[in-house]
Amino acid sequence: MRYIYDLDLNELKEYLMSAGEPKYRAGQVFSHLHKGYDVSEIPNVPKSVRENLEAEFITGLPKIVESQTSKIDGTRKLLLELHDGAFIECVLLQAEYGDTVCVSTQVGCKMGCKFCASGREGFIRNLSSGEILAQVIIANKLKVRSEKDESLRIVMMGSGEPLDNFDNVRKFFELVGAKDGLFIGSRNISLSTVGLPDRIRDFADLGGGVNLCISLHASNDKIRQSIMPTAKKYPIADIVSAARYFFDKTGRRVIFEYSLIEGVNSLPEHALELSKLMRGFPCHVNLISLNPTGVELSPPSREIAMRFMDTLIKSGVSCTFRKSKGQDIDGACGMLKLRKKGGT
Repeated sequence: MRYIYDLDLNELKEYLMSAGEPKYRAGQVFSHLHKGYDVSEIPNVPKSVRENLEAEFITGLPKIVESQTSKIDGTRKLLLELHDGAFIECVLLQAEYGDTVCVSTQVGCKMGCKFCASGREGFIRNLSSGEILAQVIIANKLKVRSEKDESLRIVMMGSGEPLDNFDNVRKFFELVGAKDGLFIGSRNISLSTVGLPDRIRDFADLGGGVNLCISLHASNDKIRQSIMPTAKKYPIADIVSAARYFFDKTGRRVIFEYSLIEGVNSLPEHALELSKLMRGFPCHVNLISLNPTGVELSPPSREIAMRFMDTLIKSGVSCTFRKSKGQDIDGACGMLKLRKKGGT
């Protein structure tokens, strides 16, 4: 059975018409599903239609099994159970300009980055487009609206590698941007990847305004290979080349994410190496101190981190230092875990 949230408006129209229902019912159903209504709760739709949908499709949003809220910054992490019993985590972050939801795209992860908890226990399966969307729908119901901006921003930085689930991620963009649904514009969405060059080019060819963030975390291939297994297949030069293609194709500035790790990638010489990679390229470096994930790696001191940033800026690189949120609830970057039935 298909998951009802995987259907776009046209697919829902086709199904309802095949079941002898008028196609305008599809708009009613689609709109209310994306507002967070359960099929059984949709108003102004005959009971027979609701029962038909429940018989033909898997319905219902993922169950919130656990909710944790940071005492430091109000970040909220949700443990969600999917219809097949698999678990994922998503994170709702608050800011003055509006709320952001960090969504997962896979159950587990194949990439195996040394500093990231998500893939430490392996990979189970891809999420469908509707399962990614469902996280946004749940977050949209829970968000704390600020006075300045009520729109929800989306970062695809939870568990999994989005570009390893390319087809479902591509359809998710269509679903979340649908006019009759949440209607969240592509410029409010950021996709984070470890750097799969061919898929970055495919992503660029989609067009649109989704922001590309690349988890670089190293200034040379030797360091990157020591902390990121994919680096053995994809050299930094290939990733930067794909990033340049993305910019040329879309006109969107690329963001390179760089977690500073004590004794690994945080020296001024590494900053100088990194600045050479960025030279002549409209991009931005987003620095963050490594979050603790239970491995023998640690962040550098604030003094070392600031010296690294200062070296980049003096070398002409656009750069900011991002504050980590949700660390006390294991909700910060790299801290989301693969949960299994009957385990933790």
